Amino acid sequence: MTKTISDLVIERLIEWGVDTIFGFPGDGVDGFFETLRTHQDKLRFVQVRHEEAAAFAAVGYAKYTGRIGVCVATSGPGGIHLLNGLYDAKCDLQPVLAITGHTFHDLIGMNYQQDVDLGKVFMDVAVFNERVMGDSHAVNVVDMAVRAAYGRRGVAHITIPKDMQEWKVSDEHRSKANVAQHSADLSAPLKVLPAPTLLEQAADVINKGSKVAIFVGRGALHARDQVTQLAETVGGPVVKALLGKGVLPDHSQYTTGGLGLLGTAPSVDAMKECDTLIMIGTSYPYMEFLPKPGQSKCVQIELDPTRIGLRHPVDVALTGDSKTILQALLPLLKKKDEKFLKKAQERMKHWNELMTERGTRKDMPMKPQVVTYTLSKLLAEDAIVSSDSGTIATWAARYIEIRDNMKFSLSGMLATMANGLPYSIGAAIAYPGRQVVCIVGDGGISMLMAEIATLVKYNLRVCVIVIKNNVLGQIKWEQMILDGNPEFGVELHPIDFAKVAEACGARGFTLERPEDAERVLREALSHPGPTVVQAVVDPNEPPMPGKATTDQAMHFAKALLRGQKDAAKIIKTIAEDQIREVV
Repeated sequence: MTKTISDLVIERLIEWGVDTIFGFPGDGVDGFFETLRTHQDKLRFVQVRHEEAAAFAAVGYAKYTGRIGVCVATSGPGGIHLLNGLYDAKCDLQPVLAITGHTFHDLIGMNYQQDVDLGKVFMDVAVFNERVMGDSHAVNVVDMAVRAAYGRRGVAHITIPKDMQEWKVSDEHRSKANVAQHSADLSAPLKVLPAPTLLEQAADVINKGSKVAIFVGRGALHARDQVTQLAETVGGPVVKALLGKGVLPDHSQYTTGGLGLLGTAPSVDAMKECDTLIMIGTSYPYMEFLPKPGQSKCVQIELDPTRIGLRHPVDVALTGDSKTILQALLPLLKKKDEKFLKKAQERMKHWNELMTERGTRKDMPMKPQVVTYTLSKLLAEDAIVSSDSGTIATWAARYIEIRDNMKFSLSGMLATMANGLPYSIGAAIAYPGRQVVCIVGDGGISMLMAEIATLVKYNLRVCVIVIKNNVLGQIKWEQMILDGNPEFGVELHPIDFAKVAEACGARGFTLERPEDAERVLREALSHPGPTVVQAVVDPNEPPMPGKATTDQAMHFAKALLRGQKDAAKIIKTIAEDQIREVV
């Protein structure tokens, strides 16, 4: 049987090792879907309920596997719907390939139905962005798209006109310059090692420091052993950006956890007191939490040279793979005493005691911390946990303890809502034998709630934990604490998510009392299919930073005085949380 352009595209993706495509059908990709049907023994198509979820699922798949995530959508509106998920991939530097349809090749630009120039639409989001121009062009485009996604760590986009998808392959269409089979399905991982003189300069800076802090991000996830050895050698604490939460287990003696509004007080202290900072694989955006310029010397290890010095002045820059560089740098470092580390450890001991106290409270309404604290104790040692954006990110960051081979992620630089559930779809497809848990707020889950049906359709064993407080909590507290305004426009109409789950065919649970937390969560986690737990929590529990600033305290007080609803309850909650000074 004569092959079509769609056959060429699909078979080349299979040769690249692609085994899953997330997407939603439409008439603009009918030819492509026929090829998906005829190749379903080698490549799995996962149908979601919204194209945005397809892109998010591809991002989650890429984050948790390190392999390219692939999504497909029809022409016009289908492709447009992919954009938010694709921007998530762009912002977090994930290899994702988006394949879209286009209108008939000879009606492009003629205002035909769904005639949207997705090539132009995707110009900002994609590192590679091309329209397939014929059968002899197709394999070249696929190869370049995959290489670009991997090599430039971003989004590649291929769009194929509707009729071209079914064109038959013929050598008559090939130009003389386009030598057949010249393009290779191979990408080379970047393992650049800086010059020895640079490594020696970096070692000299670190060896001269007396209070060394290590700050790690997603780029150090594969370098756990080297980061541990570095912390032991320099006698310094490891502070983790949120996407780097899995670099070290949270119970490690060398880490003080996260930084910033979602982080810990000991991490803030470490940044304020260090005289030397080692940044590894992070472009953490909140510069106000880093050492002030001039306070400390800085060595930055970063794969992308454009991110050197982006957030903090750098004395020595080491560009390349973090694991490779650390392996070369460690033998050059001198063993230091552990005074600075021991001070951080003592602070961490008190912080963990505080987290335990808050995570085991029996107040009613139930505190959101109780849910994530209890959940953490029940997670498998290789669980994959996805979080959504909002206050839920705080509860997940502080109370979900990374252990052993656990994986954790969320939308980092884009910080979009609604990513958590589709991320878990990608994780469950990639790792069918592992425990997958999704922690979301009622605002985020309601945006792509239909994806519960996707879990049911493919019998994905995902446990969705919905922190339900009937308010867009992060926005509420930002309005108050950052802007000094009473909340407005943030209340949500209540949804019974347990009933929604049951209507979709999943198992639904409701958790309202702290004494029931372990029983309900244990039952949900042990269920052999998809589950949804709606945990009804106190809407007046603020996700306060590890250390509140004077400005934040003043804005908070101002908002309360200007007529903030439930001001008395909020003040009571703050007082009970042992930060009475902010009011």
